[in-house]
Amino acid sequence: MSIWRRLSEATSNLTIGSPVARLLAGNGEVQNAAKRHELSAQPDNEVPFTLGIIALSAKMAKADGRVTIDEVQAFKHAFKVSPGEMKEAARSFNLGKEDATGYEVLASELVDLFKGNRKLLEDVLEGLFHIAKADEAVHPREEQFLGQVAKLFGFTDAEFSHIKARHVVAAKRNPYQVLGVDSSISDEELKRHFSKLMADNEPDKLFARGMPMEFAAIATEKVATITAAYEAIAKERSI
Repeated sequence: MSIWRRLSEATSNLTIGSPVARLLAGNGEVQNAAKRHELSAQPDNEVPFTLGIIALSAKMAKADGRVTIDEVQAFKHAFKVSPGEMKEAARSFNLGKEDATGYEVLASELVDLFKGNRKLLEDVLEGLFHIAKADEAVHPREEQFLGQVAKLFGFTDAEFSHIKARHVVAAKRNPYQVLGVDSSISDEELKRHFSKLMADNEPDKLFARGMPMEFAAIATEKVATITAAYEAIAKERSI
């Protein structure tokens, strides 16, 4: 069953104005998934991950004051939404936009639900950045919003800067910032750090920890950006 069909089932009893946080806190499909996987080492995070990104991106759009055609197209591309499934995705987006629950509560519910899984929370931020930059730039109010969400997720300012660095215009990216290392790092340390980043962020790992297969574009872009940054430094250093 696609993530969009599962999301439709999870939100079928919610109406505009209902607290999406209630669903993230353990109701509906999210709660049922937890029960089905209570004996498994890997919980089913796909529905809350998707609902979290949709709800927070809706809050971000509301904070920004607009939803551009580019942002809608990026949403459809990043999340592999077919025309037939867009209705359910749009309904979830509208639930998040109209919901009176603050983004602070939504972010906190994700932290609790994911049990502080920093890598999965980082994946949520990556998805939000993907939407924010759809019109070729992350605008100041969007960046401020994302920075606040990052703090609620438990990321430091430095960690947020490294995540943000992967989403600026390619020509302006600092490869060291993209990799999250200082320019004084040794060649051997750089190689080890790059290998770890690749191991942590290969698409199969992202899917295993809760990113739905429909979000493959985000996983692929992240790996490509990390690889390009490493290759730029390697070329500069001739290693």
